[in-house]
Amino acid sequence: MKDFKIASCQMNVVDNKKVNIEHACNFIKKATSHNVKMVTLPEMFNTPYTNDKFIEYAEFEENSITLNAMQDIAKEENIYLQCGSIPEKEETNIYNTAYLINPKGKIIGKHRKMHMFDIDTNTIKFTESDTLTPGNSVTTIKTDLGKISLAICYDIRFPELWTLMSKNQTDIILLPGAFNKTTGPLHWETLIRARAIDTQSYVLATSPSQIENPYYVAWGHSMIVDPWGKIVAKATEKEAILYANLKSEHITSVRSQIPILKNKRNDIYDTVQKE
Repeated sequence: MKDFKIASCQMNVVDNKKVNIEHACNFIKKATSHNVKMVTLPEMFNTPYTNDKFIEYAEFEENSITLNAMQDIAKEENIYLQCGSIPEKEETNIYNTAYLINPKGKIIGKHRKMHMFDIDTNTIKFTESDTLTPGNSVTTIKTDLGKISLAICYDIRFPELWTLMSKNQTDIILLPGAFNKTTGPLHWETLIRARAIDTQSYVLATSPSQIENPYYVAWGHSMIVDPWGKIVAKATEKEAILYANLKSEHITSVRSQIPILKNKRNDIYDTVQKE
C-alpha cells in the first residue's frame, strides 16, 4: 500500500436525485482541495432510504445519471472515488451497489450488499428484501494505492465476510452505511472498531448525516479507524468531511506486533467462500 490522504463525506440526502448528485459533487470538490487521493460517499447517497424510493430512483449501470456524474467528477478531480452506494437495476432486480471509480473515470469494482436488513421489532420495521436482491461476491480491488475491499452497512455484522476480505490481504475497507438512531448509538462505533481490529486494516464508514425526514433517519457519526482500532476521525450527526493520512507502515507494524494470520488455527477451522 502507498501512503495517501483520504476523505469521507458525510452529507445530507434529500428526496431529489439531482440535488443529491450536485451536493455530492460539491462535497467531492471541497475534499479534493485538501489534496486527497480518494473520496468516499454514504450509502444510498442519491435517494432517501426507503423501499419505494429505491424503486423510483433505481438506475441501470450502463445509462446511470448518477454514475456518469461520479465518473466525470473522479476524472475531473483525478481521484479514486468510492461513490457510496446507489440502487442499481439489472433486469427485474434492484441491488444496493457500491462502486469504486479510478482517476480516469473508469469503474474498477462494484459490491452488491450481501446481507439484507430485514427486521421487525417494537421500535422499527424494515424489510430490504421486499425490494432489494442480495449480492453474492466478496469484493477486493487491487489499485496502485493498495488493496481495497468494499462492504455495505449491515454487512459489517457478519464477521465471516470480513475474514474473507482479510484473507484477500486487504489494506483498506470502505463501508458506506446508514445505521439508524436505535442501532447507531449501541453498535456503530463498536462494530467499526472491532472489524478494524479483526482485519488489521483501515476501515472507513461513511454515513448520510442525521436529518429528520418521513422515510429513515440515519445515525451519521461517520468514522475513520486505523488497524489498531483507534478512531482517527469522527463526525457528529451533522454534515462533515473527515480526513486521514493512511500509512502503509502502520498496517505492517500492527500485523507484525499481533500476527493474527500467522497464529490462526487453520488446522482446526477455516472460513471459505462457496462458489
